[in-house]
Amino acid sequence: MKTYRIVVGFDGSDGGSRALSWAVAEAAERGGTVQAVTAWQWTEPELGADVRAEHGRMARLSLEEAVNTARQAHPEVTVAGEAVPGASAEVLTTAAADADLLVLGSHGHGRLFHAVLGSVAEQCIRAAVCPVVVVPVPHEVKPRTAPISTAMY
Repeated sequence: MKTYRIVVGFDGSDGGSRALSWAVAEAAERGGTVQAVTAWQWTEPELGADVRAEHGRMARLSLEEAVNTARQAHPEVTVAGEAVPGASAEVLTTAAADADLLVLGSHGHGRLFHAVLGSVAEQCIRAAVCPVVVVPVPHEVKPRTAPISTAMY
């Protein structure tokens, strides 16, 4: 019997934590497993291999802490973590190539941020071969001021 496998991107942000929590809860509902993936890159070659190794170590520690926290809510779910050097979208879509679901967190940035820096979530949505869930930033829902008409036009 095949286990439902969820890959979740974790980048140390609140969005990454929300995505990881959501993925673990979904795995609990489906009897599945979670693979939490942190992608990291080092773009300062002049600082040397020691600094790059430390950056990778810090990424792994952050992921390990998040995975341990996520396991507390659903200890019955198997949650594995992996820190992989490389471009985020490429690392995540490769990890999810044989997954049933890829889960990402939204950072809630506006259009200008997206236009200038791009979006890992958008790149993953375009490249993934499995369904992708983007967990949104929670926001306050304001009550409607007038009822919506159900009349047909």
